[in-house]
Amino acid sequence: MPKSALTSVLLTAAVFAAAIVFNPSADKHREKIRQVTAERHPVAGALGLGALTAFVSSYHSWGVASYTTANQKVLSIGAFGVVVVLDQQPKG
Repeated sequence: MPKSALTSVLLTAAVFAAAIVFNPSADKHREKIRQVTAERHPVAGALGLGALTAFVSSYHSWGVASYTTANQKVLSIGAFGVVVVLDQQPKG
């Protein structure tokens, strides 16, 4: 195997291993949902709706990435230790 091909294989394996190791847990997703809900909607945060939404969410993992759902809608996605909460507000 040429040196450049071996380097590519090793680099790909290292990125894949890092994705598995740093895949966010269910708790990280739920904490981020609570935090973002309180930031985006202070009244909802004060009422604890972010915590309720986080509590009823379902965690799904693909090993290298993960996501949460509630009411058949994706709430958050995560990979490499980062969780992003999607905007669920209607557009327009």
